[in-house]
Amino acid sequence: MSGTEEIARLVLVDYITFGSAILISISIGIYFAFAGGKQKTTNEFLMGNRHMKVLPVALSLMVTFESSITMLGFPAEVYVHGIMFWWALFSFMFANFIGVLIWVPLIHPLKVTSLYQYLELRYKSRGIRLLGTSVAGVGTIFYLGIVLYGPAIALDAVTEFPIWASITLVAAVSVLYTAIGGLKAVIWTDVFQCLVMLIGMFSVIIKGTITAGGSAKLFEIVGNNGRLNFFNFDPDPFVRHTFWSLLIGATIRTSGLVFNQSSVQRISSMPTQRAANKVLLFAGPAFLFTMSLAAFEGIIAYAYFYTKGCDPLASKQITNANQVIPFMVLDIFRNLPGMSGLFLASLFSASLSTLSSGLASLSAQLTEDFVKPTFKDLTDSRTTMIAKLSVIVFGMAAVAVSFMIINIEGPITEVTYSILAAFGAPMTGLMFYSAYFPTATKKGAVAGVVSSMTFIFWISMGQSFSTTLKKTPYLPAGPTDQCAAFGENSTSLLNTTYFYSPTEPTITPTSVFSGFRENEGLDRLYAISYQWLGTLGIIIFLVIGSLVSYITGRPDPAEVDVRYILPIVDHVFPFLPKRFRKWCYGGAPFEKRQQLLDNMDQGVMNQEVNFISVVDTEKETNGKPYKEEELNTTHL
Repeated sequence: MSGTEEIARLVLVDYITFGSAILISISIGIYFAFAGGKQKTTNEFLMGNRHMKVLPVALSLMVTFESSITMLGFPAEVYVHGIMFWWALFSFMFANFIGVLIWVPLIHPLKVTSLYQYLELRYKSRGIRLLGTSVAGVGTIFYLGIVLYGPAIALDAVTEFPIWASITLVAAVSVLYTAIGGLKAVIWTDVFQCLVMLIGMFSVIIKGTITAGGSAKLFEIVGNNGRLNFFNFDPDPFVRHTFWSLLIGATIRTSGLVFNQSSVQRISSMPTQRAANKVLLFAGPAFLFTMSLAAFEGIIAYAYFYTKGCDPLASKQITNANQVIPFMVLDIFRNLPGMSGLFLASLFSASLSTLSSGLASLSAQLTEDFVKPTFKDLTDSRTTMIAKLSVIVFGMAAVAVSFMIINIEGPITEVTYSILAAFGAPMTGLMFYSAYFPTATKKGAVAGVVSSMTFIFWISMGQSFSTTLKKTPYLPAGPTDQCAAFGENSTSLLNTTYFYSPTEPTITPTSVFSGFRENEGLDRLYAISYQWLGTLGIIIFLVIGSLVSYITGRPDPAEVDVRYILPIVDHVFPFLPKRFRKWCYGGAPFEKRQQLLDNMDQGVMNQEVNFISVVDTEKETNGKPYKEEELNTTHL
């Protein structure tokens, strides 16, 4: 970027490469629209007939939560705040291990399509089910809106393509192949998009490292400029990033990913529980690996522009840190036609995978939680048609949210985690509460959801919209002495000012900034690290939910249906003597759980064993084995 270099732009080959990736994704959807059962049943459209394979489902699960937020937000985060954010990436791996421990053994035997069917079975209350699916549905729509905005920022950075057109294009492509191809199309396009995404990331890493002077020179540059700030053990929850908030807080927050409709659809699409465990065990380390690649791109970008002597943020060639990577890509591949298009294809692929999975989950929620229970005489073909049409409606809703968030300032990662904590925290709290608290009641569940969501939503809105809140400043920017060749025209290529503002101060290290001490009034509360919002929301839920359950009357533990609950002592302290662990059950007959599950009628959804009669029968027979007809008694 020195001398008389011209600003690089996309060429025809780039557009062809980018367009080819989009067309292949659509083609996969068209194929599954006519293959197999042709998506004529809800079981095939929503669940892939529950006979999917481990590897494609694992890859699909991985890229479901890797979108433009990963491809743009993670590198931007590292570029301006340093590598410490890398610790948060371990949370995705740990969350999947938690899923193997808790969620698979709880959900897979029930063969549910919607996660929120579990809540109705757990509390014998349709109201809880509708509350859960509504809160989660709104949260998913907000998430998809943010995901839609990411590639629009990138395309705006390297072309004159309007942001509104980019948003509409990505949404339309995702809606098309999801609506016609169902879950099978979603999973197999995810596999293709995963490959494109990885090729794009490796291309950027290899070429960027070489251009920046090699790995040794790269780490020397970022180390000398404060970007290798791996450790900060400050326990202050108002410090934006510390080791504790990024590892512990993020793990608790990210555990909500396995308590998620997209995850449940993939877990339930597997033929066996063992296969479902393999999906999560594979996806966990894969999360860490691919997201680490994205974070490393931020290090490469800083070293690259430092070597060039022209920091694009400080020189205002770009006014949005989420545009750093596409801006660098366009420059390093200026003499390699097609490579910039490949990167754009990988970025759009990451967003398409998340969008399609989110739309598929919303369709499943609407169908299973609202349509089927309300219109019981509706034929399966008409129900499937409603599920397909709902994909279009939800896609339009995500587009509306994307336009709404345009003027929110702040890192895309921080904005995402802050806003979504208002929906994710109460749902994660609800699932932990339902799975591990035998005396939980529906009144306690409702109180927990309302209180947690209200409080965290208030905090997240304050963090996003407060005009007086002092936020953690960036690390020192790179040099700008070689930017003169671009003159006044350097800002014409990029004209958005949304997620990052380069006018923020860049002289105060992030490790010494405490939001509580630097802010006043309500801003002190808003200054809490966004990484702790999920934990705070879960704690509020458990305290309020337990208190309300205690006041309104808890059920007898001996009469709780343990098919829908797990013994926490067995998970946390499995090394304790069995007799002591049984005492910790508090009277809940967890020792009978597996027997009850083994005798469930797997062919009928939403049927319940009359648990009280089972327990009474055991008492009457003095501990003799249950009779099959007694275990299969139903009352729903």
